[in-house]
Amino acid sequence: MALTALQIKNATPSHKDYELADGDGLSLRVRPCGSKSWRFRFRLDGKQSHISLGPLNKVTLAQARQRTSEARSLVSQGKHPGMERQSSRTQAAADRANTFKALALEWHAHKVPRWSPGYATDVLEGFELDVFPHVGSQSLIAIKPLEWLGVFRRIEARGALEKLRKVRQRCQEVYRFAIATGNAEYNPIADVGGALRAPEAEHYPFLPIAELPALLAAVRACRGHDVVKLGARLLLLTGVRTAELRGAPWAEFDLEAGLWSIPAERMKKRRPHLVPLSRQALEVLIELRAITGGYTLAFPGRNDPAKPMSEAAINQLLKRCGYDGKTTGHGFRHTMSTALHEQNYSSEWVETQLAHVDKNSIRGTYNHAQYLEGRRQMLQWYADHLDNLGRGGNVVAGAFGRRA
Repeated sequence: MALTALQIKNATPSHKDYELADGDGLSLRVRPCGSKSWRFRFRLDGKQSHISLGPLNKVTLAQARQRTSEARSLVSQGKHPGMERQSSRTQAAADRANTFKALALEWHAHKVPRWSPGYATDVLEGFELDVFPHVGSQSLIAIKPLEWLGVFRRIEARGALEKLRKVRQRCQEVYRFAIATGNAEYNPIADVGGALRAPEAEHYPFLPIAELPALLAAVRACRGHDVVKLGARLLLLTGVRTAELRGAPWAEFDLEAGLWSIPAERMKKRRPHLVPLSRQALEVLIELRAITGGYTLAFPGRNDPAKPMSEAAINQLLKRCGYDGKTTGHGFRHTMSTALHEQNYSSEWVETQLAHVDKNSIRGTYNHAQYLEGRRQMLQWYADHLDNLGRGGNVVAGAFGRRA
């Protein structure tokens, strides 16, 4: 006969344990101490067994009957309810441990050996700023596509469409890593893209060389941190990528030899790069050394000198100087390339200076060293030409026909 609420209430302790049956294997266990709990008895594989369904003060009669029904269903399938429950708890604990942040950091650590320090920092900053605050603490497999859409639309609302593309791509890579390592079976980001705006093809604006002296004058006069101003000038004089400049430690610069040696792990194409330094570039570095020479990085961050200055610092400076939409730090490379080719400098020298990879890896390594002195002369002409233009000199200057 099924138990009633009154029977359960009136069940008093005895000198030993006893049970009140409710039916279908469910019973209420009453202990001498006065505690009452639910128990489900069943037979599986010819053996008698039981599991606890929880104490009376936490599990009502109706809930106990529902749990009994679920347990009996498992038994009918040849499954032990206790073992299934333990397995579910273990899986739930694993899911809680496999948060998106935990898997993203594991993926990041897996990738770091193949990345430059600057790129690795940029990837991590993207997660910390735009992803972890919103879904980082959630189980990787519990985050729904609609939640991911919310994460990405916050970036989209800022108009940072290129940043959105990169963050979304990296989040998808975390899921691919999780699937490959058995921590997920499904990538919920895969179908989100159709609801987001795609970035337009990015074309970096750039100035003709004749306008660079006015830009340098504007940079000197503009309010801003001296380290960022010096960074903009060095970027202009060397043609390196912004990330290569930002992450440069002082140890890479040999001011006496006039040479900047960037190791392969810091280069986009993973090949070491030698940058000859013009007299003007050395003057920038000497001025910079008086400010940041006590730090490991030549261009340390303002808030944390152990990290490079912000990737947006130089472009923000150009914007304040009135050059928003007219040029960028990356655009300096285009200006240099155009000016040097117009002066008929060897394409091999120019492309090597810009660290564009030679398709023949052996020849590329050989030419990198072979062109060093030629590139040194070329960059000195470029720096002198900028000075000459700043004094009102002609745009066209010097001899033509310089070949490798």
